[in-house]
Amino acid sequence: MPTLLETAYQAVDEKKGQDIVVLNMEGVSLIADQFIICHANSERQVQAIAREVADKASKNDFEVKRVEGLDNGRWVLVDLGDVVVHVFHKDDRGYYNLERLWGDAPLLNMANER
Repeated sequence: MPTLLETAYQAVDEKKGQDIVVLNMEGVSLIADQFIICHANSERQVQAIAREVADKASKNDFEVKRVEGLDNGRWVLVDLGDVVVHVFHKDDRGYYNLERLWGDAPLLNMANER
C-alpha cells in the first residue's frame, strides 16, 4: 500500500501537475512533514488536481482534513495532515514562491514514485 506522500504525489502527477516539488518539512515546520507544491495552467486544472489528491487520499483510507481555495482555483491547499499539497495557478506560483519561503527545507526526490 502506498504511503500518504506517494498517494498524493501520484495524484498530482497523474493530473499533470507542473514543476512538482516536494519539501521535507520535518524539523523545519510543525505544520506538516512534507509539502507538495505544483502548478497548473488553468483554474479548472488546479481544481482537478486538488480534487484528485483528495479523492485518492480518501480511497486509500487517508483523512482529508480540509481543502481550501477550491472555488477560486488560484491556490488550492489540500491538508492531509502529515502532507500538505499546494496547487497553484501558474500565474500565482511565482508570486507566493513557497519554495523560497521554506528555502531551508530539503527537497525530496520522488522520481522513483512515478
